[in-house]
Amino acid sequence: MTDTSPASPPHPVIPGFGQRRVTVAGSPGPGGPRKVALHTAVGGAGPAIVLLHGFPQTHLMWRHVAADLATDHTVLCPDLRGYGASDKPADPDGTVYSKRAMAADVVALARELGHERFALVGHDRGALVAFRAGLDHPDAVTRLACLDVLPTADTWEVMRGVTAAVGFHLFLMAQPPGLPERLIGAAPDDFFGHFLDAWTVDPRSIPADVREAYLAACRAAVPSVVADYRASAGIDREHDLADRAAGNRLRMPVTVLQQDWGAALGYDAAALWRAWAPDLRHVTLDRGHFMAEEAPGEVVGAIRELMAR
Repeated sequence: MTDTSPASPPHPVIPGFGQRRVTVAGSPGPGGPRKVALHTAVGGAGPAIVLLHGFPQTHLMWRHVAADLATDHTVLCPDLRGYGASDKPADPDGTVYSKRAMAADVVALARELGHERFALVGHDRGALVAFRAGLDHPDAVTRLACLDVLPTADTWEVMRGVTAAVGFHLFLMAQPPGLPERLIGAAPDDFFGHFLDAWTVDPRSIPADVREAYLAACRAAVPSVVADYRASAGIDREHDLADRAAGNRLRMPVTVLQQDWGAALGYDAAALWRAWAPDLRHVTLDRGHFMAEEAPGEVVGAIRELMAR
């Protein structure tokens, strides 16, 4: 059952996009299908592209990219479960925020809006969801782009030694329920604002009203954000390792845009991605982490090149 009635728009919004609240039956849980309502911005017409946001953001991070792509595509920009204006279910068993469950949300969302097949682009946390969707739903995902992330299993393997300090939040939120939520909840603006500031090269790329929208969304989502990260230290890693052992690979054309983190942390990002994606275009950008906001033209160009492959 799906409610596609207009949702109350957050402020600010993506210009020219409608706001929907779509209820989907995602992955099954112990008590049956876990229905979630996803706040989704929808615009344009043509072949479908789904854009998934990262941390600590909402679908609003795609405002520039989505507006460009909507000139000749139908563009869907949901808030992931646990983020933004989407539902934030409790996580009693450590599986509610698995990337497998979140990927099932995305595929169900696209189908509810009339798109059996679609291109999928994700940034950061959204890229991990997109990666899992590509592995689990290859008949639905026609093309895949991942921005500034490594697959979960690879991330945990390269994060070691003092260089791992750059990812301190991964280790903090991997701890058992209780302490991470209390620590982050005591000063959410300081915690989430740290990443918005530290990972941005050009502060003008995230204006004050957008920054406040991100912080307000995060204040209301501390338990679910932590649960999302905790899943990556547990069930998400297990799923990746199982796929690696089974030889499962991404069947569709894949584009990866990344900063040159590998040089500092001592790994070859392109080689790690190529092990998962035989049809890969890997591009290193000299930009901050929030490249869809700092360099939207380059991101759009890469997505359009992917769509033409």
